[in-house]
Amino acid sequence: MRLLVLVTTTARAARFGRVLAPVGLLGGASLMSRARGKKIDYDALTGLPESWAAEAAKHALAGNTPTKSDGGYDIATFAGGCFWGVELRFQRVPGVIATASGYVQGHKAAPTYREVSARSTGHTEAVQLIFDPGVVSYADLLEIYWDRLGDDATRANAVGNDRGPQYRSGVYALSDKQLAAAEASLSKRQERFAKPIATEVERQKGVFWPAEEYHQQYLEKGGQSARKKETEPIRCYG
Repeated sequence: MRLLVLVTTTARAARFGRVLAPVGLLGGASLMSRARGKKIDYDALTGLPESWAAEAAKHALAGNTPTKSDGGYDIATFAGGCFWGVELRFQRVPGVIATASGYVQGHKAAPTYREVSARSTGHTEAVQLIFDPGVVSYADLLEIYWDRLGDDATRANAVGNDRGPQYRSGVYALSDKQLAAAEASLSKRQERFAKPIATEVERQKGVFWPAEEYHQQYLEKGGQSARKKETEPIRCYG
């Protein structure tokens, strides 16, 4: 279970037009809980340049699984436990244009956080991003992903303190080229472990469904830096 802590409102949070509820104080946790029970308002998701969520929603609702964004950038999908920390890590990478937290590899259309957490949809929490391959390659993103995952790569259905199939790790390729690169990186990374890596490396099944707006760029809105090349440790509240 995630335990949220009081976070500081930033200028970026103000730009998004919302203030994060101080969870655990003034009924913040209750407000979050009620929000999680509602259907996702995809029209309310923030768009570029701040977030990939709005465009990702457009593609999902149309049933599309594109390999490039409308602006011509490449797309990649990664799952590594709680999507908050994974998203912030990729936000900091030069060449990553925008990110979105969401759900993949499930069987239900338009899943909500509550449904995914109940393990009833088959989805895992994931981050989809658009990137400029002239600045950062897919192979580079894979290395960043594996480094972020660390020893948790050998744990099935668990990353950090998060446990369950909704937190399983995975690299979900959007093309044969991505899949080949992901499989090669998996083989190379396996050399570091005695235990077999449990991370799923496969083609993305179906669309990427963006998560609720309050999940998008959550840690940045809470005060953690998303500056490119930022090295401050990521604090994932859970």
